[in-house]
Amino acid sequence: MSKDAEATRLLLVQAARRRFAFDGYRATTVRDIAADAGVNVALINRYFVSKEGLFRACLDRVVRDLDAEERATPDLERALRDLIAHVVQSPTDEDSIQLMVLLRSSGDEGADAIRRETLRHYAERLAGVVGGEVTDELLVRAEVALAVVLGMTMLRTSTQVEPLASAEHAVVARALEDALRGLFDLADEGSSAR
Repeated sequence: MSKDAEATRLLLVQAARRRFAFDGYRATTVRDIAADAGVNVALINRYFVSKEGLFRACLDRVVRDLDAEERATPDLERALRDLIAHVVQSPTDEDSIQLMVLLRSSGDEGADAIRRETLRHYAERLAGVVGGEVTDELLVRAEVALAVVLGMTMLRTSTQVEPLASAEHAVVARALEDALRGLFDLADEGSSAR
């Protein structure tokens, strides 16, 4: 792919992430995305085949980040510390847009399937870090942990519920760490993010 094609593809993904995050999948049109990116709408089909393909590309970074984090975080202590630091210390950047894309993507069967697949993948990775066999109970705990993280991020960034929205990072990190440690039976093992 040429540098121009890569740049255009990146513009489309960035515009789509914002639209999907703030308007939702169903309300977002390919014309809106193309207009936001400043390119011809036909380029969406050329590079992504469809709106669904573009949506999947928007979530690809989540999966890539998970793969990188899995290699970098072989134990639960570090995985929790990294996850907490990531979601607490970057509440207004591109990562929040990624989370909002996941949260606001319902309403279309294809988008819902992609969203479920991405969240399931994330839960499996988190459960795998705990070690041993990934059981249904462990997956449930990992999915509840994701619900806590996504909910906290949504309350803090998009709905700006106070006092959470303006709380100091350290306060939010401690509360989030306590919740996640409890889910994985680490409550008595001390604290790493305090």
